[in-house]
Amino acid sequence: MHKQSGWAAAAIVAAMLAAGPAAARELVAFDAATEAGTVVVRTAERRLYFVNGDGTAIRYPVAVGKAGKQWTGYARIDGKYLRPAWSPPDEVKRDNPRLPEVIAGGSPSNPMGVAALTLDRGEYAIHGTNRPGSIGTFASYGCIRMFNQDVADLYGRVQVGTTVVVTR
Repeated sequence: MHKQSGWAAAAIVAAMLAAGPAAARELVAFDAATEAGTVVVRTAERRLYFVNGDGTAIRYPVAVGKAGKQWTGYARIDGKYLRPAWSPPDEVKRDNPRLPEVIAGGSPSNPMGVAALTLDRGEYAIHGTNRPGSIGTFASYGCIRMFNQDVADLYGRVQVGTTVVVTR
C-alpha cells in the first residue's frame, strides 16, 4: 500500500467524494461518553460509527467478518492509504489459490476499493470495496468494508492513531 499525503491526498479524496452518488451515511444519536473521534464498529448491526462527541455520531453501513472470522476489541489506525495495492493474506490465499500475489491499486478486481485504513491488529483494515452489494452482510475475513464514498468520507475524518472499538 502506498501512503499519500498533503495536497495530493486531499485532491484525490475530494474527487472521490464529488464523483460518487450519495452515500448511505447518516447523523444519529450516540453515547456522549464515548470520546470524540473514536470509531466504533458494531458487528451485529453491521454499522460503523464515527463519534462526534456531542451526543451524535455519523453512522455508516458496513460489511463485517463472516462466521468464524469476526473479532472484537480495540485497535488503532496505523496507516491511511489511497488506491492501495492488495496482497491477499495467507489465509485468503490458501482458500483462493488462484489469486495473484498482488492486485494493483485502482484495479476493478482490487477488493480494497478507493481507500484503506489499516489497523494495528493483524492484517485487518477498514476499506472500500469493489463489491458494494456485500455492504450490510457478513462477508469478509475480518476486515470492515464500506461503500467507497463512505470510506473516502471517513478517511478525511480520522488520523493515524485513531482508536477503533469493535463490538458484537
